[in-house]
Amino acid sequence: MTVCTYLIKSEKDGSFYTGIAFDPVKRLKVHNRGWSKATSRKKPFRLVYVRYHKDYSEARRHETWLKKKNRAYKN
Repeated sequence: MTVCTYLIKSEKDGSFYTGIAFDPVKRLKVHNRGWSKATSRKKPFRLVYVRYHKDYSEARRHETWLKKKNRAYKN
């Protein structure tokens, strides 16, 4: 199974959230339904970036790197 790093953007305030998922579209639905405590107050979201990786550890490294980038880079 392939794993991906994803980036979603809040339609409410323009903030970003970075995460790891096996199915980014399904994960986006979880965020938009308010089932994720970390993002429930900033919904709705739209998926702005997905990158697939060969394994979870590679995805985790990329997620950590992406979380350090500023808003200008993510836009």
